[in-house]
Amino acid sequence: MNSITQNLAREQQIGRREFFRIGLAGVASLPLAELLRRRALAESPATGERTAIIVVWYHGGASHLESYDPKPLATSEYRGPFAPIDTALPGLQFCELFPRQAAVAQRWNVLRSMVHTGFCHDDGPQQIFTGHPLQGRRLAPDHPDLFSIANFVRRDPRRHLPNYIGVNPIPYLGSAYLGPTYGVFAIHGNPNAPDFRIPNIGLADEKARGRIGDRIDLRKGFDRLRRELDREGNMQAMDAFERQAWNLMTRPETAEAFDLTREPKKVRDRYGRNSWGQQCLLARRLVEAGVDLLTVTFNGELCGRVGNWDDHAVNHNVFEGMKYRAPFADQAVAALVEELYERGLDRRVMLIVGGDFGRTPKISYAPSTGGGVASAEQGVVQPGRDHWPSAMSFLFSGGGMRTGQIIGATDRRGEYAVDRRVGVQDFLATIYRHLGIPADQIAIPDFAGRPIPILHDGKPIPELCAF
Repeated sequence: MNSITQNLAREQQIGRREFFRIGLAGVASLPLAELLRRRALAESPATGERTAIIVVWYHGGASHLESYDPKPLATSEYRGPFAPIDTALPGLQFCELFPRQAAVAQRWNVLRSMVHTGFCHDDGPQQIFTGHPLQGRRLAPDHPDLFSIANFVRRDPRRHLPNYIGVNPIPYLGSAYLGPTYGVFAIHGNPNAPDFRIPNIGLADEKARGRIGDRIDLRKGFDRLRRELDREGNMQAMDAFERQAWNLMTRPETAEAFDLTREPKKVRDRYGRNSWGQQCLLARRLVEAGVDLLTVTFNGELCGRVGNWDDHAVNHNVFEGMKYRAPFADQAVAALVEELYERGLDRRVMLIVGGDFGRTPKISYAPSTGGGVASAEQGVVQPGRDHWPSAMSFLFSGGGMRTGQIIGATDRRGEYAVDRRVGVQDFLATIYRHLGIPADQIAIPDFAGRPIPILHDGKPIPELCAF
């Protein structure tokens, strides 16, 4: 067992005893010196800078036909009521519901031919972010997701901010056999609320900080008596976790990174004075502060009656649902793209926008199960679209790549990818490359000690690589 594997085992032992019960894991196939170098630098091959990602997630699966892949020539069984509009990129059209994102289309690369085989809201994102062909219902994946793996490879306990933060985390993901040490630092709540705050971040009370410091000093006094017996080095690992927790609670720059009141009013208004807009603004602040892995989930009351983009006819009138929520999403995402470029973050930060899957191109009809925003009263028949992993659209921006490209295509109805079909392995390989992680060289032992490659055969999508 090499030293990096031993260190991870120690961390996991700490996790079982001091925090949660987790499993054994390690790293194989990559020389220790190279892994440590990349773990310390995590540089983009092209920019030489420490890179980052922000994923904006449409939880439930947005209709690709009512967003980024409109099909105006389809028959009435498939075509919705909204018209396509030209974007700032010649030859590219979006649905009329997304005019602000259309206006910055020169900053996008649009992938229209993404596919997977997950038909549920759990195995869809689990396939997309683990690369494993999961089937069935699981609240968390059997294999660690991309964010947890990247957090392990790039994690530095000396940093004062967590390296993987979910501003309303993507549901159904998890760190699996890597253990919760490498899982998401979750932020819940509405950042637009006047009383929004994150517990235990940046304690302002000097007395409270002093009491915590006294407790740590007392514990260290007892720990010194145990160090000679600590043959596995667990105390050293515990000290690293403790340093990061202490930094979170006491460093003023930590509190500042999470404090949206420090933003000018016009900037907050630019994103939208609602939960989604302020989530995206918080993500921008955190990536500027040094966080590498950020996810932002759009769900809740801004989606309509059932709180997500899952527009079955029994949940929502799909067209009313998209019409209601699109302005909030459109403004927030467009503002985020613009600010990434205006602030010079575009070369090191890759922004990815997508959801669980697409929606069935053929419109379905069913009685509503209840009235509310974007849904008729119970029993009223309304239109919907169901789960559809055979065609979906993703947007990419920043990342040091050339933008203004359309990758792949679906057929006339939007049912199937007919050009440049892209699976989850290539999707993940692209993101790992941006993060400077040699995904084809790393395997992580599972609970049984079997080395599991983090990717099997994925190749980065050339158009989405930095130039």
